[in-house]
Amino acid sequence: MTQPLAGKQILIVEDEPVFRSLLDSYLSSLGAVTSLARDGIDALEKMLGVSPDLLICDLAMPRMNGLKLVEHIRNEGNQLPILVISATENMSDIAKALRLGVQDVLLKPIKDLNRLRETVFACLYPTMFNSRVEEEERLFQDWDALVSDPQAAAKLLQELQPPVQQVMSHCRVNYRQLVAADEPGLVLDIAPLSENDLAFYCLDVTRAGDNGVLAALLLRALFNGLLQEQLSHQRQRLPELGNLLKQVNQLLRQANLTGQFPLIVGYYHSALKNLILVSAGLNATLNTGEHQIQVSNGVPLGTLGNTYLNQISQSCDAWQCQVWGAGGRLRLMLSAE
Repeated sequence: MTQPLAGKQILIVEDEPVFRSLLDSYLSSLGAVTSLARDGIDALEKMLGVSPDLLICDLAMPRMNGLKLVEHIRNEGNQLPILVISATENMSDIAKALRLGVQDVLLKPIKDLNRLRETVFACLYPTMFNSRVEEEERLFQDWDALVSDPQAAAKLLQELQPPVQQVMSHCRVNYRQLVAADEPGLVLDIAPLSENDLAFYCLDVTRAGDNGVLAALLLRALFNGLLQEQLSHQRQRLPELGNLLKQVNQLLRQANLTGQFPLIVGYYHSALKNLILVSAGLNATLNTGEHQIQVSNGVPLGTLGNTYLNQISQSCDAWQCQVWGAGGRLRLMLSAE
């Protein structure tokens, strides 16, 4: 029997013993060297002695669940391929897992082991399979349902808004919506990329009808992966956000989302104290204490085949950014700890 996974180390994190044993037996039969863990804490202990090529984990587990485990691994700067296998029907959990940069999500029960095999291969050998866009679109399993139900899409987007105050990547971050609205307006997403860097964006969803909400959900699922890709090509680990927004513009077109998508994107490195901001269609003012800078708003994504935008870079321990557009006004504040 051929063993296509010979030499590959796979860590299986699953609290259900029967399914854990099934995964262990099947992947071992393909030649993989497997390690088993019952939950996220057990998995982190195993990873002290093993450097797996792939991690497979459930979401619902005792002590430390799958989302906390993935978040911990990504905050450490570890880009280990991760496959989530879960019985969840909560789209917000799936969206959060994708946002944290997992390679794929499979839903239990798994009735087709060939599908599992293909998915494991795609995680381990991504260049041999579909293009990134095709793969990510397949990952967003409920996309068609969201397209046909704008109210459900808007509700999901609201559920995914970040807490108004949090600490991440050695930074204290909080924000305030200065104009309250019943309908989605300015949508914010902010997330850690590693122990020292974080990224955020603010999208005005009001200028593209239902497509604005869908664009926000698509961006939430893909943004971190796109930015990590940009960072991997930058020796100084400071991304070219202009190139990132060109990719986002292409993705919106490939997803057949028409309309105007005013967007501002930022990146902050807490060790280097460096902030990068770029706007494609949103007004913004940056205040660093020493300087107040008007950010050129540029042209919204979706307007042209190409993007036109300006990128600014500032060194600062703390800053405030006010963002405004047709969807309202928002103030984002950050201080490095």
